[in-house]
Amino acid sequence: MENNNLLAAVDLGSNSFRLSVGRIEERNGEAYVFAIDRLKETVRLAAGLNDAKVLSDEAIERAVGVLNRFAERIKDFHPNQVRAVATNTFRVAKNREVLLRKAEEALGFPIEVVSGPEEARLVFSGVAHELPVSDKNRLVIDIGGGSTEFIIGNGYQSILLKSLAIGCVSFTKLYFPGGIVTAEAFRQAEINARNQIQVLSRTYRAVGWSEAFGSSGSAKALVAVLQASGFSERGITLAGMEKLKKILIKTGSANSPLLLDLREDRIEVLPAGLAIMMAAFKELKIKQMGQGEGALRVGVLYDMLGRKTASDIRAGTVSQYMHRYRVDTKQALRVCQLATALYDSALTLSKTEQEEWPHDLRLLLKWACDLH
Repeated sequence: MENNNLLAAVDLGSNSFRLSVGRIEERNGEAYVFAIDRLKETVRLAAGLNDAKVLSDEAIERAVGVLNRFAERIKDFHPNQVRAVATNTFRVAKNREVLLRKAEEALGFPIEVVSGPEEARLVFSGVAHELPVSDKNRLVIDIGGGSTEFIIGNGYQSILLKSLAIGCVSFTKLYFPGGIVTAEAFRQAEINARNQIQVLSRTYRAVGWSEAFGSSGSAKALVAVLQASGFSERGITLAGMEKLKKILIKTGSANSPLLLDLREDRIEVLPAGLAIMMAAFKELKIKQMGQGEGALRVGVLYDMLGRKTASDIRAGTVSQYMHRYRVDTKQALRVCQLATALYDSALTLSKTEQEEWPHDLRLLLKWACDLH
């Protein structure tokens, strides 16, 4: 099997392990990585840490079992085509050497234990590569199992980076064991998170951002539940999270028929993720947050590719399909010009409304015309 144009990124998180395989393609002089295979398994690695920060044998074996399965998928890859990165639990475990040795033996490739700032940089890169190109500052928050990354960046470059040791798995173990929620436990979890976020809030607010995005499992789960359950019209809002919090406390857990579109593997850790996200919203004065795709694994893939130019992966995908299906580009341009003119003439919004309006709808319309 020919793998020369493939790259693989392995993300060893404190909650889940992920493997992403991407194919390198060049369109219009730009190199893109298109995902062709993704594997994800919940490991709950951080849950295996005891008070002395020693990781249990059971947790190590769970990790090894998953990495054995990942190894089957990438066994034919050259080492230059694979980058495996490990995050918070690998950083803090006292028996890290044992964990790392067994993990590398199972995967068959070296594993790099990245620092908190490096993790944050890769997260932002991954999210930015999946968003429309913008010259405005963006805030990205990534709630992981053992840590949460806060990044402000512009383009693909990070401006401010911070990794805090607050995560949905560690907070579940500390405040919501077994996924059980009480009002007092939620209050304590939120206070803890706010106290830690305070160290960066003033600096981050001073730099500022025009858009906020949440990446990875906790943010994705919150977006899904808030929208499907009718608590938020679009993305994450503090008002929507307050409604969700009331249900969690009243029900005593996230296992409620009132919560729609919640995956079973997120039920136990959702309360902790919610407490951290609410703390972030309050400390940073966030009004609304969208869902950011990509995250760490995509950042790793583009780091391997070495691409630094500003372009939109979605535009690359559209270009790829236009080429593959031999679209009449002149006709597509005529349709696009008419459709966007009609769109612009119908869009009568105030300046404030324009700032809140989904800014990439015009792009989506253009791409629809390109592929019509």
